[in-house]
Amino acid sequence: MKVGVVYAEPERHAWLRIELPEGATVRDAIDRSGILQKFPRIDLETQKVGVFGKVVPLDRALSDGDRIEIYRPITADPATVKRRDQGDDD
Repeated sequence: MKVGVVYAEPERHAWLRIELPEGATVRDAIDRSGILQKFPRIDLETQKVGVFGKVVPLDRALSDGDRIEIYRPITADPATVKRRDQGDDD
């Protein structure tokens, strides 16, 4: 089966497509993709991962065509960050 592994930092990103055997897990895909070597700051002990925008455990079995996403930690609390002007002039 074919899956994608995606990760993005502000200055660069990667979308890697790989082939895996049936029954492979999210962890298998991440390991096989080589993304941990390309982005050594990824820490799977603390960072969440997902499939198509839904957080999943590393041992979740994959289906053909899945997109595995590795999420970066939030660096600012959205509740305390001032909202940007959306172009409305008051």
